[in-house]
Amino acid sequence: MKFSQLIVTVALVIGAFVIGKSLTSATNPSYTAENQEDNSENGLLAEEYNAKSEKTPFSQPQHNTAADRGFGPHETAVIDLFESAAPSVVFITTTSLTQRGWSMDVTEIPQGTGTGFMWDNHGHIVTNFHVLEGGNKFTVTLSDQTSHDAEVVGYEPSKDLAVLKIKNMGKIKALPIGTSSNLKVGQFTYAIGNPFGFDQTLTTGVVSALGREITAANGRKIYDVIQTDAAINPGNSGGPLLDSSGRLIGVNTAIYSPSGAYSGIGFSIPVDEVKRVIPDLIQYGRVNKPLMGVVLVRKSLVRAKGAMIERVHEGLPAAIAGLQGLQRSRNGEVMAGDLITAIDGKPVQSPEDLAEILESYQPEDVIELQFNRRGADKVTRLKLTSSVQ
Repeated sequence: MKFSQLIVTVALVIGAFVIGKSLTSATNPSYTAENQEDNSENGLLAEEYNAKSEKTPFSQPQHNTAADRGFGPHETAVIDLFESAAPSVVFITTTSLTQRGWSMDVTEIPQGTGTGFMWDNHGHIVTNFHVLEGGNKFTVTLSDQTSHDAEVVGYEPSKDLAVLKIKNMGKIKALPIGTSSNLKVGQFTYAIGNPFGFDQTLTTGVVSALGREITAANGRKIYDVIQTDAAINPGNSGGPLLDSSGRLIGVNTAIYSPSGAYSGIGFSIPVDEVKRVIPDLIQYGRVNKPLMGVVLVRKSLVRAKGAMIERVHEGLPAAIAGLQGLQRSRNGEVMAGDLITAIDGKPVQSPEDLAEILESYQPEDVIELQFNRRGADKVTRLKLTSSVQ
């Protein structure tokens, strides 16, 4: 009896073991005795390895782009834009050299700071004229924090533009050049500069308005200026304004603020104007302007609307066309010079109007000039010459 009970007990134990083994295989079919043997040989079970792998930071791939680091599409685009354009933006320090009294010692006096950017692969840097004004020594600090002495290549105060050059620009690339003729109010803008000396600063905004008008330091008007709400503070002057593709669309030049600090309105010289001026500054040191060859009477001294000629230069277009400046009569009275009233039908009401109208022409262009000579209206034609001859 006892023997038969022992046999039944052994059978129940064996049956329970077989049933348990079958249930385990059904729950985890991939976990076989062979797997267990292999893992045992390696000293680590599969489940333990997987658990440890999830907790190990080195199991994650290393990412390089902004998108791979988990940023959104817009953030990625802005980050990539900055990382691509920032190395082309430089920090400019302006100082003046003065000699005190009879001493031979020369003292450097800081005049200000500003921003510039690489225009080409020959070391030319574009900035604002007012950044350089009053200085005679200029230092350019690149994004790698190396500093270089720079020389002035040329400048145009009427456009608040200037060009510096450094001898060693390393591997820094020029910014890609865009266009400003097709800009739209509302499109994104990005300004890179050195506000208050904080280098490599990015601010973002939109094109707030187009066709604005500002006044340069010499009193001349700059037209078709871009207005943006991207923060432009002191030190940003001369820096690039970029579109969402990272292309240059303007040169930051001024802010509108009673306090002199950012107030939401900044201005940028349109890149189409920059493209017209900078090549001349690089080639000639000044803008190649069309000239008539006249000196005009100051506006405050002339009551009539127009641009009165004070004198003409011999051998230049105005003299060849027979235009006349101020003259004296036999009794010593001053006789008015020819009063220019229109060019090709465009009215001229002041000397400033004349200069601005001539900017739309090129040397060698032929213009029709309407003028008044002591009460008589006259018309003549003349061929403009170049200011760099």
